[in-house]
Parts: sequence; C-alpha cells; structure tokens
Amino acid sequence: MNEAFACPDFQPKLHKRLLKHILREIPRNDGTSDPNRVVIAHFAVLGLGILGELDCISDAEKEKLISWVYSLQVVDDDELVSGFQGSPLMNTKENRDKNAPYKWGHITNTYSSLAILLLLGDDLSRVNRKSITKSMKALQNEDGSYTATRLGGTESDMRFVFCAACISYMLKDWSGVNIKSMIEYIHNCISYEQGFGQIEGCEGHSGSTFCALASLYLSNNMDQISDVHKERLIRWLVNKVNYGFSGRTNKPVDTCYSFWTGGALHLLGAYELLAPYEVHRHKIMYTQYKNGGLAKFENYPPDPLHTCLGLAGLSMMKIDPLEDIFVPLIITRKAHEHLKSLHDKWGDSPEENEKCLVL
Repeated sequence: MNEAFACPDFQPKLHKRLLKHILREIPRNDGTSDPNRVVIAHFAVLGLGILGELDCISDAEKEKLISWVYSLQVVDDDELVSGFQGSPLMNTKENRDKNAPYKWGHITNTYSSLAILLLLGDDLSRVNRKSITKSMKALQNEDGSYTATRLGGTESDMRFVFCAACISYMLKDWSGVNIKSMIEYIHNCISYEQGFGQIEGCEGHSGSTFCALASLYLSNNMDQISDVHKERLIRWLVNKVNYGFSGRTNKPVDTCYSFWTGGALHLLGAYELLAPYEVHRHKIMYTQYKNGGLAKFENYPPDPLHTCLGLAGLSMMKIDPLEDIFVPLIITRKAHEHLKSLHDKWGDSPEENEKCLVL
C-alpha cells in the first residue's frame, strides 16, 4: 500500500483519556444533554470496558458512580413509571425520596443504568426488579411496540422494543413483555429490502435491524426468522459494507454502523462474510481524533456514541487488543458472565420458567 495511504495506528491510550474525561463530566457543561446523562455515562463506561481499562476508575469513583445511578431509580407502582431517569433534572429538595409529577423512569435510561451497574460489577441488589417490570408492561402498545415513558407523547419504535428485551433479559423476568405481540411488531417492520425499519412501512435500517434481531435472540426466538428471510437479510446487510459500514441504502459509511451492521450479521452467524476485516478497520482508523475518540466521519469531532460503538465494531474484528463483547446486550463479555452469575444466585422464577417462547 502507498505509504501516504497507510492505515493510522490505533490509539487506545488517547481513547481511554477521552472516555475517562467524559465520564467525570457526564456532562456538566451541556444543558441540552442533561436528560441523557446516564446514556452518555453508559457509552463512556462501555468504551472503557472494551478497552480493558475499567481499572482506571478507582474503587471510590466506581462506588460514587454506582450510587449516582441508583439515585436515579424511581419506584412508583401507582403511576406505573418505575425505572431509571436520565439525570437528576426533575429531582428537587422537596421531592427527594418521594414521587412527583414527571419524576419518571425512561426505558432507554433504565437499560443504560442496568448496563452501567453490570459493567462496574454491581450485584443489582438495590434494583427494584418487580416494579420496573410492572411499569415496563404498561409501556407496550397494542401493536407490540414500546414507548419510552408512561405518558408524554414519546415515539414508539424498534429501539424501545430492544430496550424492553434487554431489561427483561437482565432482570430475568419477561412478564413485562407480550412476546407474541412483540414478534408480530418485528415482523410487520420488515421492509421490501428485507431489513427491519424503525416502524411499519419505514425503509430498512441496520440499527433497527440489529434491535429487532437482538430482541429475538434475547427472548430465545431467533427461529421466528425463516431461512428464506435470513438469506435475503444477510445479503442486504452485506451490501451495506464496502470499505466501511453504512446503515441504509445509498448512505455514506459511518463509524457507528461498524457495530449496528456488523452486529446484525454477527447475530445471524454471518460476520465472517466480511473477511478480510482489515479493509473495514482501515476506514474506522481514519475517524480517530488527534486528542482521542472516534467520530462519525473522517475529519469530524468525536463523540461518546461513535467512540463506544466504533470500539465495539473493532472488538468484533478481533484485530486489536480489545475485550470481547456480548453482542445482543451491547456489554462486555465479562459483564455478561457477571450477569449470568447473578442469574444463578437468583434462581428460577415463574416468569423465567414461562420463558416467553412462542408456542
């Protein structure tokens, strides 16, 4: 290869420094991001986990972060809004330790909070599993989709179906999901291209496709994809990879799709079709920022989402010294092993024994 076009070196130390900085800010100086602080923290913690650098967070810092996450937990069985908030935005001195209007859990923030706790080795003993599951059941719509919060006119699409599946898997309780209805919704979102859209009638999107497949995988229903559809879906996904990863037809390659597109192929057992991986890794390396982090495109500033998902995409390639990830939950394999040990301690529950298989 011409030296002028040689692949840049991977810079894990710079990425570690940026992610640790983000984690310490979470972010204090950006009011527009305040409702999503726990999601940003999730990207930072997961990114450090993939880098194998969670030990750079001291025990005191870990405990402080864990306590902060638990401070966001809402338990409200009357309004059915239990879960985790995105930040303390709606918490005041007056409503401390009590429920209040708009002090509600959010399905994405609940997923991110549980993921952070697992990545940091928490035993989830302070998570009110029953209340979260009961409230999550109230978020499922008649068509099988999920909304993010109990009220407020939030969107209903495949992202929140994925969050519901992740939460149910983590908490080992699927009583908050009507599996048959969820699968019908997933099937109804198949586009003419054979990918899955965010909602019925939308174009195929590899992010939505990953969410659909992961939901089926976690609920033990991958057999709901026919062999014919699987073959066509793999073909569509592979056509989204060309010296980098894109998420939709006729769209440019984008760092985060190294995970969404690659992860979807991984769930279908077809990731090896992308070999040799070096040609796709090359594109990601060019999105590294000089001060650390990965960007959406080359010459763009980095952000937590693309840094984290870019590292997750690189992890699947198994070229760089990165931790393995458990793809369906988007956590490290170490965190998943920790979760399995918790499940063993919890034992079987009636809800788990039902297993949510479609009979």
